[in-house]
Amino acid sequence: MKRNEIEQLLPEVFRRTVRAGNPLFALLEVMETLHAPSEEVLAELDRYFDPYRTPDHFVPYLARWVDLHRFLSELPAPETEGETGAASAVPFASGLGRLRELISAAAYLSKWRGTARGLLRFLETAVGREGFEIDETVPGPDGRPRPFHLLIKAPADVQHLTALIERIVEMEKPAYVTYELVFPEG
Repeated sequence: MKRNEIEQLLPEVFRRTVRAGNPLFALLEVMETLHAPSEEVLAELDRYFDPYRTPDHFVPYLARWVDLHRFLSELPAPETEGETGAASAVPFASGLGRLRELISAAAYLSKWRGTARGLLRFLETAVGREGFEIDETVPGPDGRPRPFHLLIKAPADVQHLTALIERIVEMEKPAYVTYELVFPEG
């Protein structure tokens, strides 16, 4: 709030005494300065709820709102106030941009959770690469399909994200389903 807006909230007896140079005037100036940072945030509040426009440090917070915290890495707290290692680290293995995409797709992913369709979309969005395949009719030793078993074929170039992919599969598949993850060449 501006000084004159705050002044209008005061009783008339105080408003009559507000003059440049007196303590009440100075107090109102300080109050205006103290309100400024909050008002800057409130002026563009909608930005904080858009995963593409929110500041980088707020993205993990949004991820928690849409139940994606299960996929965030634990970052060590900085040891001293001057250290920026943890603040600059990315809490998602495939990058902050991928996390923004997941947050944006959270409603769709939630709708299809526990299905091959949902798992496929989740994996592709999380690693930023198409080419995943999910086979739900994996033959067993006797040649008949193994019940409740998936074979997930991932593109070879995302093998460095194996830990993330496995975590996604573990969390997004039905609990009774087993799986194999393979990275076929070419």
